[in-house]
This record gives sequence, C-alpha cells and structure tokens, in this order.
Amino acid sequence: MPDLSTLPPDFLWGVATSAYQIEGAVRADGRKPSIWDTFCTRPGAIDNGDTGEVACDHYHRWPQDVALLRDLGVGAYRFSVAWPRVRPDGVGRVNPAGLDFYDRLVDAMLTAGIRPFVTLYHWDLPQALQDRGGWPRRETAEAFADYAALVAARLGDRVTDWCTVNEPLCVAWIGHLEGRMAPGERDLGRAVRAGHHVLLGHGLATAAIRAHAARPASIGPVLNLSPIDPASDRPADLAAARRMDGHVNRWWLDPLHGRGYPADMVDTYGIEPPVRDDDLAVIATPTDFLGVNYYFRQVVTDDPAGPAPYARQLPVPDAPHTAMDWEVHPDGLERLLVEVSEAYQPAKLLVTESGSAWPDVVAADGVIADAERTDHLERHLAACAAAVRRGAPLAGYFAWSLLDNFEWAYGYDKRFGLVHVDYQTQRRTMKASGARYADLIRTHQQPTATATPVAVRG
Repeated sequence: MPDLSTLPPDFLWGVATSAYQIEGAVRADGRKPSIWDTFCTRPGAIDNGDTGEVACDHYHRWPQDVALLRDLGVGAYRFSVAWPRVRPDGVGRVNPAGLDFYDRLVDAMLTAGIRPFVTLYHWDLPQALQDRGGWPRRETAEAFADYAALVAARLGDRVTDWCTVNEPLCVAWIGHLEGRMAPGERDLGRAVRAGHHVLLGHGLATAAIRAHAARPASIGPVLNLSPIDPASDRPADLAAARRMDGHVNRWWLDPLHGRGYPADMVDTYGIEPPVRDDDLAVIATPTDFLGVNYYFRQVVTDDPAGPAPYARQLPVPDAPHTAMDWEVHPDGLERLLVEVSEAYQPAKLLVTESGSAWPDVVAADGVIADAERTDHLERHLAACAAAVRRGAPLAGYFAWSLLDNFEWAYGYDKRFGLVHVDYQTQRRTMKASGARYADLIRTHQQPTATATPVAVRG
C-alpha cells in the first residue's frame, strides 16, 4: 500500500480522456473534419492505418462510460470538447447537436456526483481553420477565444473547472516541427508561431470563459513537462540539457508566468515569436491552477547536427520501460512538482494526466491482471504524496486514461486504459488497475471533492 497520508483531505481523484481519442462518430450530427481526421488519411502517418473514425464509440455509449466513472468512485472527470463538433468550420455557424451532446454528458456526470473538468482544446483543430493557415496564424487564437466563449455560455451554468489548452508543446513541436502529429509539418518558423498563438489563445480563452460562464470559473492551462538530466558531465551535455529544458519546459512555463520567452531559447531557435502589443500580458493572465501531464524524464546528449534544440534523448539502460518505450521514473514526478512549485509558485497544481501503456493480456476468464500498470499507478501516486510533503500545492490527480483508446500516431496498439476496450465489440472490462484505483480512492477518502452541489439543467 503506498503511503498517501499526506494528500490533502479534499484531494481530487479523477480520470481523463480526450474527444478524438474516444468519441468516434466523426461524421455524425453535423460534425466536420478536424486536422486529425485529415492526418489519419496520410499514408504511413498512423500505425496500422488506424483512424479515430469509431474509436471507443463514446459518442453513442457515453451512458455506459459515465457508469464506469461511478464504478471507479472518481470525484472528477477531465474530458475535452471537440471544436469541430460544436463549431464545425471553426468560426461562424454553431452546431446545436454538438452542444446538446456535451449538455447531456455534463448533466449525467453531475447526477452521478462527478465533477466535470472541461478541456477546450485537445488537438482537434477544425480542418477548415487549418485550411486558412492553422495555429501559425493569429486569427486561429482569436477563433479559439470565440469558441471558448460559446462553450462557456452553454455549459458554464454547471461547469466550474476549465482547462484551456492541452500540451501546447505537442501542438507546436510535434505537430509543426517534427511532423509526427497533426498537421504533420516540419517547419521551425511555423512551429514557433503556432506555439505563440496557442499560448495567446489560452490567455484570450481564459478571459472569454470568465466573461461568459454563469458560475465562477476555475481555469488553467495543461502542460506536458519532463525533468531533464544530462547524459554526462561533459560541458556539451550540460548545455544540451539546459536547451532541452528550455524547449520542453521553460518555453511554456516562462511566458505563462509573466517572464516572457526565454532569451536563450530565442537565440537557439534563431526566430523571434510573433509577439504584438500586449500579447505577453494576455498569455500571463492569472489562472487558478496549472495542469501538469507527466509521463517520463529525459536524459539527453548534445546533438549539434540534429533539429532544434540540438539535443537528443537517450535510452536509460536497465530501467523499466512501458510499451511506449518510456522509462518508468516516478521520482521524476515528485521532482517536477516540487521544482515547478518553487520556481513559479502556481496557486494550485493538478496532475492532469499520468499513466502508462502495457501489452495487456485478456485471460480466458476475461480478467486483465495488468500488474505493471497497477504498480505504475501506485508509485506515481506515492510520488504525488511525497511532493505534497515537500510543499507542492498539489490538489488532484487524473489517471490517464479511463479507456483504452486511439493513441494518436500509434493507433490502437498502445493501451493506457484502466478499462479495457474490445474494439470489435466495444465491450468494456475493468482491469485490475482500475479496481486498484477504486480501492485507493475508497481508502484514502474522496467524497468532499464534489463540493458545492450544481443544479442539473432540466
């Protein structure tokens, strides 16, 4: 049993998903394509030629999935709204059927005593906006704020917790620099512009939510962060680790906390972000929490011939690795939470994603005894408790993920769920890790997390 005694009495226990990874129904009820629908048609882009066309069919099976949340005993569920489902062209016409879907989902969660955490952007940019230039274009940030206002006006009489943007690093660096995610570009200049406009969109959306939600809103961005270690004590590797820290962590944390973009990284990229007028003040709009997604640390070496930031991650010999080939390193989560707390002093931290993929085996009796995932879960929760002991203002933990799902460029081979999904039948089966999470929640308390009752719209 991990020692979780230092987690606060009102600690929030949750799970997380994202729209494109679970909803399916990509052409249903007026939804139009996102950049991920388009990226999935690119030959070789997705393992096995998989797509999110059906995924977990959550769009039709959501009552069953809300029942799973209730079975787990979670106090909160972080899910994302699909921009092309509620505003199919990114701007202009609103799709009532899309908003109605999230209305029903939120009401069902509240009836079940589960607190909704709405993520407004989890990478599914409407393809119509991409056709106009996408995130490298300033107008996309403005369109995002308008979309945020629309969703806040519809759901903000019941929803109080909002995540603006999920992992801007993936949007900018992986989507526009490395080309491994939608829209699949490899252009440093466009990547820098995209990253700036995602951060600007976060700031504009924060103001829009506060202006249009009927209830007081708790708002924050979600960053995927990694502690960075040099591969050796060579000066070149030490400098490479500093650059990688800038690329992965400081490029996002610094502007969000009023420090502007790190000058050393502007020099590294050789490109100035397209900052105008009061952009930096908008990006640094005060928020209520910082969401941290943690999966692995990075041990890096100097790579002057590689792409920016001219540092390369190395494998860690003899360390356990998940099916994603990510090192299992729970101490990195403790370190990250403490270091971010000390360096930036956020009002509150939430671990908005933490999880692991493993080659699950379904036994003849249907049991999925995923011991590796269970161990990963326990050790990372223990790391959270250790960070709290060291003063980190950690208020909650969202396990990734509720369901096995479409794992982006990896397709359906990589399974992160606490619940197994048979993609042929869509049958859901709780894994041993899910049962263990439910046990931890029961043992280490939770009922206070739902806080003030919220009226269901009727």
